[in-house]
Amino acid sequence: MRARMATHRRRTVLIAVAIAAVAVLVPAFAAAHIERASYWPNPGPEKVGGVKAGGSVPAVRKIFSALNKKKPGTTRVVCQQVPSKQTRQHGSVKALSKNQSIKALNKDLKAARKSGYKLRESQPAIHLSKKKAKKLRSVNIKLLRRCQYASIQEAVTASHNNDRVEIMPGLYTEPKSRAKPTNDPACNRYKITNDKNQAGAVSYAYQFHCPNDQNLIAVMGRSLTNVPVPQPPRLDRHVIPDAGSCIRCNLQIQGTGASPDAVTIDAGNVQAGDGTPIGAVKDVGIRADRADGFVLDNVKVRHAKEHDVYVMETDGSHLNRFKVPYAGEYGVLTFVADHSLIENCDGWGAGDSAFYPGSSADLGEAVPPDQRRYGTELRNCDMHHSTLGFSGTDGNAVWLHDNEFYDNTMGFSTDVFTAPGHPGFPQDSDLIENNNFYSNNFNTYLPPCSGSQKPGPNGPNQGCSDVVPTVPVPVGTGMFFAGGNANTLRNNRFWDNWRRGVMLFQVPDVFVCSDPNNQVAGCDPTATVPATSYRNRFYNNKMGVAPDGSVQRNGLDFWWDQGGISADPTLNTANCWFGNTGPDGTAGSVTGLPSPSGVAPDNLPSDCANSPSTGSLHGQVTELLTCSTVPQGDPSCPWFTTPPKP
Repeated sequence: MRARMATHRRRTVLIAVAIAAVAVLVPAFAAAHIERASYWPNPGPEKVGGVKAGGSVPAVRKIFSALNKKKPGTTRVVCQQVPSKQTRQHGSVKALSKNQSIKALNKDLKAARKSGYKLRESQPAIHLSKKKAKKLRSVNIKLLRRCQYASIQEAVTASHNNDRVEIMPGLYTEPKSRAKPTNDPACNRYKITNDKNQAGAVSYAYQFHCPNDQNLIAVMGRSLTNVPVPQPPRLDRHVIPDAGSCIRCNLQIQGTGASPDAVTIDAGNVQAGDGTPIGAVKDVGIRADRADGFVLDNVKVRHAKEHDVYVMETDGSHLNRFKVPYAGEYGVLTFVADHSLIENCDGWGAGDSAFYPGSSADLGEAVPPDQRRYGTELRNCDMHHSTLGFSGTDGNAVWLHDNEFYDNTMGFSTDVFTAPGHPGFPQDSDLIENNNFYSNNFNTYLPPCSGSQKPGPNGPNQGCSDVVPTVPVPVGTGMFFAGGNANTLRNNRFWDNWRRGVMLFQVPDVFVCSDPNNQVAGCDPTATVPATSYRNRFYNNKMGVAPDGSVQRNGLDFWWDQGGISADPTLNTANCWFGNTGPDGTAGSVTGLPSPSGVAPDNLPSDCANSPSTGSLHGQVTELLTCSTVPQGDPSCPWFTTPPKP
């Protein structure tokens, strides 16, 4: 009894110490806007102009249908240099070919024909046939005759439901948007208090009336209403309380070049190209807010202070064939989204993560089994050279497949660390399958590169980083689950991650919701049995072997805290590892802490029904406590030091 009481006291002290400093996990951005409390949109379809908006993933409308008058909606064309009315109506093809956008198109087509273009860095170049190049040039000439906008924002503002904005090749910096003040005092009357009890959060009305205060390009999908925003915000985040009627639903923004590189939208330092320094002028590159049915296709967006692409409170969105280099935080952020598809893309250089579907619709364990589905899907994308390839704070029911995660500090995270302000606690029900996680050894915690310095090669001689990290994660790790439930990791490959392949650890409720100012539905700071880190399954993954068969070991394949600082050996976590293979193709060559083949309870259990929680007795907990109580980059935490190659 005395031993049990002593263990309980020690556990209580450890939790208290960790909580006292847990704020170091979440960096502060003094100049950033304070975000509003967000709500999941109504997932049912709505008819606008005879076309359904929301309720499903919208299809990408092909460029060749842009001028078909039989199709719903109006097409507005943006080009770098608007031709005169006389040239548009009567100019010859030769005269139109002198236009800056056609010149940019010709360059894009020539490159696509000669050497091909890369949609994703890890994939082979795509070569354009002569026939397709000729057809694409022809349609661009026709589009140029319709071009009346040099500004994407102006074309978006003029658009309505079911419309499309076709952007011809070129570089777009949106000078009028850049000139708009940020944190304009004239917009202060639209600020509200959010779910963290922070005054001064930017409301939807703020974004509606001041669209370019924060955003280079803003797509405001719904009208304003007289319904007051709930203050304080509702704890139940289902259905947007003040949603107006659709005014720009089913809007498609599309580049008209052969590749996403043909249309570049830059929210910062143009001279940096696709690199650094970012030199951000606006927080967000493209924002789609309450814009059900939104489609973004065939563009590159870069250098936003926070997020290159931000889709919020939107039911039905499709991001396709795009690139997002060097964002201060996220290349893509979708928040409280449903019916969301992200595909055929490349993101790199993000301070937090290349892609972040945050608080995606709670369609896993929160609903009856017959109602469960995946509300967000991410497929056929590269996530690389960032602090994190993917982040999913309270992202529920996300399906990730056929992606590449490489050259990050850590490849993947789903967590409840920053759950205040994020509906959907606790995170659950992701399906992660048929992906590759490899060579995530890029140390973003090294000093910033200066001058002509480059960050490579990764490892002990890396020297500097050209990415400024905004989150603390362990260098050299394929992924971690920080408090997730009922996630499935199957049929993936992990190799050459020098610290670990996969980590699973518990985040006690009190870490998340001890502050009474933070609203977190389903979180109980007094809970003795934590809400997180149960029912996760890891099976049929190949560890330490590249697709070509070469052995490239992870520092450790699997790591588990066995229930963490609030462990209870009488509690079955239902976490299990089975069917995984190591470098020699057998289960016996898989490595782990605890050992995959150890004697219970000092093992990675293969039986989901016999998975005890004993973490307080093991060294894993010490690492977690240290790294949760020191500033980002502190040498006392091993996470921020590049581990040796195994």
